Amino acid sequence: MKTVVIYSGGLDSTVLLYKLKAEGRDLHALSVNYGQRHRRELDCAAAICQRIDIPHRTADLSSIRELLAGSSLTSPQIEVAEGHYTEESMKSTVVPNRNMILLSLAAGHALSIGATEVAYAAHSGDHAIYPDCRNEFADAVATAMQLCDWQPVHLIRPFIDQTKAEIVALGAKLSVPFADTWSCYKGGELHCGRCGTCIERREAFHLAGVPDPTPYAPDAPSTDSLIDNQWHLPATA
Repeated sequence: MKTVVIYSGGLDSTVLLYKLKAEGRDLHALSVNYGQRHRRELDCAAAICQRIDIPHRTADLSSIRELLAGSSLTSPQIEVAEGHYTEESMKSTVVPNRNMILLSLAAGHALSIGATEVAYAAHSGDHAIYPDCRNEFADAVATAMQLCDWQPVHLIRPFIDQTKAEIVALGAKLSVPFADTWSCYKGGELHCGRCGTCIERREAFHLAGVPDPTPYAPDAPSTDSLIDNQWHLPATA
């Protein structure tokens, strides 16, 4: 089964890549540069694909960044919020219609190489705020992908009802190189350990009972302090 995986180089999509590889699918990874400030993830994606011998392409859509303004991921003027995600801080990281753009591109790539599936790693923790991670959205796109060409393309999303902690637990069983994946939205040399996606990552390892091998910045709060403060940054931070 030839499958195009939308692959960011992040934790979730890397576990998805390893899961589908273990199932014996013929994988083709597709990353997208849409002008995100954390483009470090693209380097991680390329390196991991090279390591496990999976064809990898990166589509350069960086010029659309100005068309997707209003998100802290694409607008340098907007600070990336720190602390555990709240409704408002999570909304600041929404890139308008991002998954529609990525899925449409992946479907076109799939058709061009004769793949019959597109896979992406949306999970249950994404549903509440990210509108393009909801089941309703994915169902609608899946229907459209059956109609966009004479050859239907199927959309698979095996993590749609799983938590990030469950994804980490699965990744540990699959020997995913977690330390080589990238989550931090600030895009520095090391994970900041303080932004919402870093804290979500750290919480997932804790809940899964899996050691977190991620190198964090020296000023990142300790995991113990985050747990004590229910995964919010300490008030003095």
